[in-house]
Amino acid sequence: MADSVSVDMEAISPPPEEHVVRTRHGCVSVAVYGDQDKPALITYPDLALNYVSCFQGLLFCPEACSLLLHNFCIYHISPPGHELGAAAIDPDDPILSADDLVDQIAEVLNYFGHSTVMCMGVTAGAYILTLFAMKYRHRVLGLILVSPLCKAPSWTEWLYNKVMSNLLYFYGMCGVVKEILLKRYFSKEVRGSDYLPESDIVQACQRSLDERQSLNVWRFLEAINGRYDISEGLRKLECRSLIFVGDMSCFHGEALHMTSKLDRRLSALVEVQACGSMVTEEQPHAMLIPMEYFLMGYGLYRPSKLSVSPRSPLSPSCISPELYSPESMGLKLKPIKTRISEEI
Repeated sequence: MADSVSVDMEAISPPPEEHVVRTRHGCVSVAVYGDQDKPALITYPDLALNYVSCFQGLLFCPEACSLLLHNFCIYHISPPGHELGAAAIDPDDPILSADDLVDQIAEVLNYFGHSTVMCMGVTAGAYILTLFAMKYRHRVLGLILVSPLCKAPSWTEWLYNKVMSNLLYFYGMCGVVKEILLKRYFSKEVRGSDYLPESDIVQACQRSLDERQSLNVWRFLEAINGRYDISEGLRKLECRSLIFVGDMSCFHGEALHMTSKLDRRLSALVEVQACGSMVTEEQPHAMLIPMEYFLMGYGLYRPSKLSVSPRSPLSPSCISPELYSPESMGLKLKPIKTRISEEI
């Protein structure tokens, strides 16, 4: 018999199906990648971004794409007015709160007929999905969070956001706003300097920001700047959580605080060295092995050859904690405990 050949079918994926879902709080754009018979993974991006500018680096990493598309159908949910080619939202429409955005997600899941999902969010999107997991805890199987927020804005962040909000409202996506956002997303190294050019990912992000409708971004910023502290509710989460944060992220301390509040049995923190907040774009390869071991806890895996894709509901299981050693990860990794008590 001839030797089998490894074929990575999921990595060769067709363009997404674009859906517009009507909810009580307005329309939501959802880009769907993959086989809808598989378990669902929903994503939510950071401020002023969409799935292309926030997650394409991760999905262009062949091994990560194979891991995710083999196991999931991916539903990229855009904040209102952040999708590709979005028109300006009617000024008379009410400004949504973080809770309103969470309720939108629940209606999106109802539209697609999903009772439970895996979640992946970046910074502001991580806050929205964490709040979703707290409000609809029976619907969330696990959280993969990148540079997450969980506290109310500090005075410094609140002031920065207010300056950005005023600039967006009166001057649009001007140079100062883009500079503030790029500092939010990326480490100093990739942003460039007088001696080093900006990296390709920063240039691509700048082009993406130029395409955003400034008042749509302003609306999402108002929701995020009005967020409340959810720290005390984190320990009640029953799903597993995997947190990534760059050690040069301006939200590094927030990620450490969030980790300290989560149940240590069900959560892990991966600190990626020499990286800013948007690990999905700046160092997506650093996410692969931790995600792979995290998903192994649900009986999922990255295919090494053509095989039958999982189509059954996910169910957590226990795997050896030794698999999560810092040496095997090649990363600065806090201890991960994967034992789950019988009642969960």
